[in-house]
Amino acid sequence: MLRTTIAVVPLLPILPHCSFRTVSTKMSSTQSPIKLPRFVSVEDSGISSLTKPDDGIKFSLVSYNILAQAYVKSSLFPHSPPSHLKWKARSQAILTVLKNLGADFLCLQEVDEYNSFYKGNMERNGYSSTYIQRSGQKRDGCGIFYKHHIAELVLEEIIDYNDLVDSIQEGKVLGVDIQYDKEATANKDPGSKNGSKSTGTQDRGDPNDPRVRLKRDCVGLIAAFKLKNPSQNVVIVANTHIYWDPDWADVKLAQAKYLLSRLARFKKLVSDKFDCAPSLILAGDFNSTPGDKVYQHLTSGNSSSPPAFDALEDLPIPLCSVYASTRGEPPFTNYTPGFTGTLDYIFFSPSAHIQPVSFLELPEPESSDINGGLPNFNHPSDHLPIGAEFVISQEQIP
Repeated sequence: MLRTTIAVVPLLPILPHCSFRTVSTKMSSTQSPIKLPRFVSVEDSGISSLTKPDDGIKFSLVSYNILAQAYVKSSLFPHSPPSHLKWKARSQAILTVLKNLGADFLCLQEVDEYNSFYKGNMERNGYSSTYIQRSGQKRDGCGIFYKHHIAELVLEEIIDYNDLVDSIQEGKVLGVDIQYDKEATANKDPGSKNGSKSTGTQDRGDPNDPRVRLKRDCVGLIAAFKLKNPSQNVVIVANTHIYWDPDWADVKLAQAKYLLSRLARFKKLVSDKFDCAPSLILAGDFNSTPGDKVYQHLTSGNSSSPPAFDALEDLPIPLCSVYASTRGEPPFTNYTPGFTGTLDYIFFSPSAHIQPVSFLELPEPESSDINGGLPNFNHPSDHLPIGAEFVISQEQIP
C-alpha cells in the first residue's frame, strides 16, 4: 500500500547533549524523579573507529517498544509494582519519557491506544505521525512519530508480513524452509519472553501448514522524509516488529528477508521519484539476539541458509547496527526476571553521506533503576529505548 503526505512548519533547534538527567512526573509525589537517558557522542565515549563526519545536517532517532497496555497483566509482570501497571500511570510515564527524549524521529512498537491517546498527545508536543495496526484481532501496531518542523513525510508503504503466505512455493519462502519444530516447542519454557503475550500457535490451525506458520499478524512501516534544510536531504525510516517466538526461527528469518527486499524496492522507488540518493535507517524490535540468523541476515545479507531469492527479488541492502559500530551491542534492551537480552536495534545503510555521531546511553546491569526487572517506576515498559544521532553530509549526491 502506498501513501503520500505533505506538511510544512518552521524549523527549530535540536536538544543539546548531556548525561543522565531527571524529570518529575505526575505518577506519585512520594517517588524519586524518573531517570532519563541522553545521547553520548562517539568522540566523548572514546570511540575512534568511525570517521569524523564533515559538517552536515544532524537529526536524532529513538526506537522503543513501549509495551502495549493490552499485554499488561499482573500475572505476566508479577515483579512489577501494580500501581505502575495501570494505564493512567503508564500512559503518563511513557509520554514523559518520549517528550523528554526529544528525538526528531520516534519508531515505536506495541503501540495501542494510538487514536485515543498517543496521536493527539504527541501532536501537542510537536510530532506528526503515521501508524499501522497489526492484522487480525491484534490491538497494537507500529508508529513513526516525527517532528513536523524537522521533516516532511513524502511517501510511505505498509509491510504486512501475512503477505508472505502468497509467496509459498513447495514449503519455502524466499529460500527459507517453513517447518514446525515439534521437539523445540515441546521443550519450550511456558514462561519464556512474550510467550503469554500472544495467542498460542496451536489454536490457530496446524503449525505444520506453512500458511498457518507465516500468518503471525506482524507489520511494519517504511517512510520517506524530506528534511527541512536547504539541501532537502531525503531519509528513509523503517520501523518494524518481528515475530516473537524463538522456536519459530524459520518465520522470523522469512520476515527479515521480506523486509530487506521491500526496503530495497522502496529505496529504488524513492531514488527515482525524487532524483536523490536517500539515506536509510531501519529500527524496531526484532525479537532476535545478536548473532542469530535474523541478525546475521540483516547485517550481512546472509545466514546459515543460502540466500535463494527469486530472479525478481531485490538483493538485500547492506546494513550496520548503530550500537555495534560504536559502543558495541548493549547487554540487554529487554529486562525482566524471565528474560534479559538484546532484541532491539537501529540499523543504517552505510555510505559516505550518513554517519552515527552519538548513541543513547542505557543502564548498566547493576543500575538501581532496573533492579527487580521492568516495567517499574523508572521504566514504564519491559524494553528500554535505544537511539542515535546521525549527521548527513551537505553533499548528498544522487
